Amino acid sequence: MNRPARPTAPQRHAASPPPSMPRRAGGRPPQRPRRPNRPRWRTASLASLSAGIALYVAASLRWEVPWAVGLVYALMSTFCYLAYMGDKAAAQSGQWRTSESRLLWLGLACGWPGGVLAQEVLRHKSAKVQFRRSFWLTVLINLGGFMLAFTPVLEPWTPLYRVG
Repeated sequence: MNRPARPTAPQRHAASPPPSMPRRAGGRPPQRPRRPNRPRWRTASLASLSAGIALYVAASLRWEVPWAVGLVYALMSTFCYLAYMGDKAAAQSGQWRTSESRLLWLGLACGWPGGVLAQEVLRHKSAKVQFRRSFWLTVLINLGGFMLAFTPVLEPWTPLYRVG
């Protein structure tokens, strides 16, 4: 019994596009238009930013956190975001990069909101699992330090806590 030969891969997929679809030069149909490069926010990122802002606002209203603390967070977040931006640009151009430990220290030093924004908006350091684990550990340490310093969690040992 002679069987007919199986068609090769190119023959199998050589279906022509529907007549309504115009063809590009070379006989291929045009590519779909790309969606704008919008960040897809992860749940942890949204939750951490929301929790950090809520903690700061609640502590400020209830226990009079100095306004300078908010300024430090804003400045360090901006600096951290710019560091991520510079590291991404260096990575794309093959230049000397910012070390991961420096990015983690910046996040720990009140810059973590800028790090979260940079990871989501710039899509930088967002796929490295070990870096993200370390980063989220620094976020928890920073939030814990904030709570210890500016809330009555451990009142006798809290040097900056003021009774309102």
